[in-house]
Order: sequence, then C-alpha cells, then structure tokens
Amino acid sequence: MAQATETTSKRRGKGKEPPIARDDLLKAYRDMLLIRRFEEKAGQLYGMGLIGGFCHLYIGQEAVVVGVQMCLKSGDEVITSYRDHGHMLATGMEARGVMAELTGRIGGYSKGKGGSMHMFSREKGFYGGHGIVGAQVSLGTGLAFANWYREDGAIAVTYFGEGASNQGQVYESMNLAALFKLPCIYVIENNKYGMGTSVERASASRDLSQNGAAWGIPGEQVNGMDVVAVREAAERAAAYCRANKGPYLLEMKTYRYRGHSMSDPAKYRTREEVQKMRETSDCIETARKLLVDQFAATEAELKVIDDDVKAIVQDAADFAQQSPEPPESELWTDVLVETK
Repeated sequence: MAQATETTSKRRGKGKEPPIARDDLLKAYRDMLLIRRFEEKAGQLYGMGLIGGFCHLYIGQEAVVVGVQMCLKSGDEVITSYRDHGHMLATGMEARGVMAELTGRIGGYSKGKGGSMHMFSREKGFYGGHGIVGAQVSLGTGLAFANWYREDGAIAVTYFGEGASNQGQVYESMNLAALFKLPCIYVIENNKYGMGTSVERASASRDLSQNGAAWGIPGEQVNGMDVVAVREAAERAAAYCRANKGPYLLEMKTYRYRGHSMSDPAKYRTREEVQKMRETSDCIETARKLLVDQFAATEAELKVIDDDVKAIVQDAADFAQQSPEPPESELWTDVLVETK
C-alpha cells in the first residue's frame, strides 16, 4: 500500500538553509502576493456590482498553486475547479484578461462569456475552471491520457477540493490513471470546509492522501501553507510521473480565509479560527519571514515587489472597467467547432 508522508517546514530543521534559491523564493513571494491582491480587488469589484454570478476567491491558499507551478515545464497542463483565479495567474495568464473576464468584458480570456468559472488558455496550458464538482478530475485524467498516448513527456495537474474528493468519478479516474500509469498529479486542496461543511463531517477518511491507495497510487500530506514544502512535494510527484511510474496524489492541507463564495457568510466557523490561521500560518507572511531571516531581503526590496503587484492589479481593474461588453453577435461564436 502506498505510504503517506507529511511535508512541513519543520522537516528542514532549525538553522538549515531551505532547499530553495533566493530568486526562486522571491518569485514565489511575488506570485503569491499577486494572487492575494488580485483576489482582494476582485472581491471589491464584486461588492460594487461589477462582477456578477458566482465568484470563489483563493485568498489563503496561494502557496498551493504557486509551489506546484514551480515544478512544471512548458507543455504541462493544469485544470481545476471553480476556485480558479489563482491558478490562472500562476500559469502566466495576464491579470488584465482574467479581470476583464470576471467583469464580463470583451477583453477577457473568454470574451466576457465565461465569467469566473469558465476561462481557458491553451497557450498557458490552463484548461479551465469547472463549475461541476469533481468534473475536472476526469477531464484532467483525459489530458494525462493524451500525453501518455502521444508519449510527449508532459504531465497534467488536476486540482480539486476535499469536498470533491469523494465523488465517484474521482475514483473512476484514479483507477484508469493507475491502470495505464498516466502522468497525472492529483492535488487535493483541503481547505477544511466545503460549501459549509467541515471535512470531518463529510469524509470518513482522515488522510485524504491515501484515497488512491487501493490502486497503489502514492500519496503525501503536505503543509499547503508553506510554499517551499509544496514545491518539495510537487518535485517528487512530477519526477514520479515523468519517470512513467503513473499518477501521484498530493493532499495540500490549506485554508481559505473567505467564504466558499462571495455569497457565503461563513457562519460555520468562528472569526477567531480564521484570525488564528492568518496570524500563525499565512503563506505570504511565512515566505516573507524566510526571505528576511535567511536571505537578508530588505524592506525596501520587498516594497518594490508590493508596489509592482499593486500597480498590475490596479491596471487590470482599470482595463476591465474600460473594456466594452461583448456585442450580441458573440452569442453565436465559440459554440461549434467545424472540422474539414
């Protein structure tokens, strides 16, 4: 049976330099900060009525997608659920295009027709956020199958939440992936709460990294609030897949600060619980402290990054509001693909 391990910052030991270069950590810090500030601005625009429909923010979970993305190569693919803005930005999609899509403008990645949950970029290897719980897992397995069939060496990273982890199609996908030894990394973003239910009330398993054990899929529990720990685990998973050994499962133990969506008041947990996580485990503050303590990063150096990120996000918000809404003719485009 596959054995689970837990990857945390504690494993590195006191006084030891973390297994990450200074420039890599600076980039990770910037990428996490960009996602955080972008999501905060998206929340503001939603409150102003400029973003309609559903909107699920990624605030608190930034280390997961940033750490995993650091291990991917050109040609690899990413697919996720509806909490997807962070994944888009991490894959290199432009903040302008993402924000314009959120506001339903023609300058968005799906020309304003997809909104928060449905935008794609084949150029960046991002195959969408998907609104049906667990649906992206079978699609991500299909991406891995295509890579296996083409023998192109690429891997597919499939993200889903702990709420989706017990869906039947998830287990069917894992069975197929193990059977064909598909190059797929399954990433469970366990942020502790589904729509409004604690994972402890919804899952009999207390170790979701073992959900693939029946098919011999190795799994790890990872401190998803530590970008270095995430990268370490993702490197092992990617190496396993690239060696044609089959799929790998990572359970990222993370936390979302906001409600399930913008319409969720999150009354199923206390403010004290959220505040404690912010104060003791915030991924951005953890990276910032590491940069200052072990890499001698200065406040001035970090402020330059912060100012740059704020400028990008403000530019994205301005662009989104200035971009026109799609014309009615767009109702008839991107509906059918004709082949000859």
